[in-house]
Amino acid sequence: MKVLTSIAELSAIPGPVFLAIGVFDGIHLGHKAVILRALDDAKKAGGTAVVVTFDPHPARILRPDKTPRLLTSTPHKIRLIRALGISYLLVIQFDATLAATPPEEFILSLHQACKPLREICVGHEWSFGHKRAGNLEMLKVWGDKLGFDEVGVPAVEMDGRVISSTLIRAAVEAGDLQNATRYLGREFTIFGTVIEGNHLGHQLGFPTANLSTHNEQFPPNGVYAVEALYRESKFQGVVNIGVRPTIQNQGGERLLELHLFDFDKTIYGEDIEVAFRKFLRPEKKFAGLDELKAQIARDAMEARVFFKAP
Repeated sequence: MKVLTSIAELSAIPGPVFLAIGVFDGIHLGHKAVILRALDDAKKAGGTAVVVTFDPHPARILRPDKTPRLLTSTPHKIRLIRALGISYLLVIQFDATLAATPPEEFILSLHQACKPLREICVGHEWSFGHKRAGNLEMLKVWGDKLGFDEVGVPAVEMDGRVISSTLIRAAVEAGDLQNATRYLGREFTIFGTVIEGNHLGHQLGFPTANLSTHNEQFPPNGVYAVEALYRESKFQGVVNIGVRPTIQNQGGERLLELHLFDFDKTIYGEDIEVAFRKFLRPEKKFAGLDELKAQIARDAMEARVFFKAP
């Protein structure tokens, strides 16, 4: 999959061009319906489907004090969109200038770049442009003028509820990973980059990879048995999510610390995707490092037994 970073680059893509546009935080079942509709329509017409998304999440610019935790950072989103069989992804930088762009101007820029633009496919409630003045009705008016189709894909519902990023965030935050996975239509995972920590894990005999997770939504604090995908290979292990109450954690920042079984590589700067298999216990403050070390050993053993079970 080729990743584009400017609307102008759309001119090099073989037409007709079918655009699936959205923030797509989570790449959940509703998002997949939009993307796969554009892909299917493009195949039928002998054209090219392009997914268009934004970085950072628009809320960071429009409502910085109310920015949600992400289900998928941009690197994670790219990984998931690639898996859907998309050949082209346009990641548009969302900034104050784009936020102030009239919706008509945004539509015209896409139309002028594509050779030609055949379809814009979005979610049924999508809005865009300055003060979110653009909507499906406006897309239809301009589509009739410029000769492209607008497609508003209906909401996807499950259990009588509309699937949304907000719904899934709430499920993850509550520890309801089973329903989060159902709504996503894929396994819930956290994607992060390994950064250097304080090496306490090495001192305790359980070296950990500290993940910088690019603002992704965490499940509740505690210890989990996990499987981690690293360079297309899977490794089992345990994850601790929390504020490390036994050790002073300046600022109380929530951390994700991953210990992989039978793994001895140095992987600073590398990406890992973590899938949660079983909740083992809540986070707890211990009397000292010896007690913490003993509990970590028990956690690791419980996880190993879990993975060996039928």
